[in-house]
Amino acid sequence: MRILSFLILLLTVQSCASKKDNKKQLLPEGIKSATEEIYVVVDNQKKLLQRKKMVFTKNGRIKYSKTVDSLENLLQETKKKLWFVLESYPDREPYYCKTRWKTKQRERISCYTKKQYKQNEVMYHYNKKGTIDKIVDNFAPFYTQHFYYANQERSKIIITDKDDKPIDVIIVNCIIKDEKGTCLKESRISTTTNNKEEILIVPKYH
Repeated sequence: MRILSFLILLLTVQSCASKKDNKKQLLPEGIKSATEEIYVVVDNQKKLLQRKKMVFTKNGRIKYSKTVDSLENLLQETKKKLWFVLESYPDREPYYCKTRWKTKQRERISCYTKKQYKQNEVMYHYNKKGTIDKIVDNFAPFYTQHFYYANQERSKIIITDKDDKPIDVIIVNCIIKDEKGTCLKESRISTTTNNKEEILIVPKYH
């Protein structure tokens, strides 16, 4: 009976398995924490949009994160719990986000309020290496982000609507990498609007 219970538990844990956050974000094994800053670039002038601090578990999942704007006002805070991720916001009630592992390298991430009202849901599709293939938004505006890679780096993101019509193509370039392969400076340019963003990452390793 104990062996049977153990096997049931093992299968349950495996069915709930999820892809590592460091793999999703193209960060190496052994990442301890990272600070991500997103800037908008206009006429070669950078303006900070937001700063995100992430703390990782030893197996590469985000244990805690805090996102602030350019004035250090809190935008979002997340805490990893045993069966869900708690997302806190300054202007609305918290979300409880559950990840369910599906077949064919997919994850469904659904977020609820405390009253069990579903607020949003996305479906992550992965490549065999654990990188993101596409993200499908199951709530309005029902966009899908398709990710493309070259030389183990993200090179392009194509955004499509619910009818699979392209809305935007974002060209991604890694400008500076460290010795572990982390992209420290990345540029993203929209071919539709010509808007440019720059992402800076400062990692710390175990």
